[in-house]
Amino acid sequence: MEKDLLLMESVTLPEDKLSLLDTYIRSLDDQEGMLIHILHRAQHLFGYLPPDLQLYIARSIGIPASKVYGVVSFYSYFTQVKRGEHTISVCMGTACFVKGAEQVKEALKKELKIGMDETTIDELFTLKEIRCIGACGLAPAVMVDDKVYGHMNEGNIKAVTSSYKGV
Repeated sequence: MEKDLLLMESVTLPEDKLSLLDTYIRSLDDQEGMLIHILHRAQHLFGYLPPDLQLYIARSIGIPASKVYGVVSFYSYFTQVKRGEHTISVCMGTACFVKGAEQVKEALKKELKIGMDETTIDELFTLKEIRCIGACGLAPAVMVDDKVYGHMNEGNIKAVTSSYKGV
């Protein structure tokens, strides 16, 4: 697996962010046992976990790159693809689905001119589906980053996205 990571496209990792990550890693007593915490910190700093960063983490804590990749690919929270500045998550839970989440999803795709799990050309938005956000009384609901928007429909999508564009 380490060889596979090395063959993938190389990304230049910003030194200032690597320095912050190194400081965090060095502060931990059980670095291997804290792998998930290290990955959370790395994704917070870099926005995603490209193969070069996974390899860097593996080498920093002395474990095989395949172990890091296994954790990154297993947990849906982690992403190996650069995301937009804002993530729009469409709730597809039962209540939202019954109340029109599919139409909301299609309207967002049309408005943003992207598909699911894609990022807009300006790197402002990434669109994704999630199972349930726990806001069933607001169905259909979407989340932009950590903010929930309820009773979504084709008519109010533009207002929500525009508020993040600064328009």
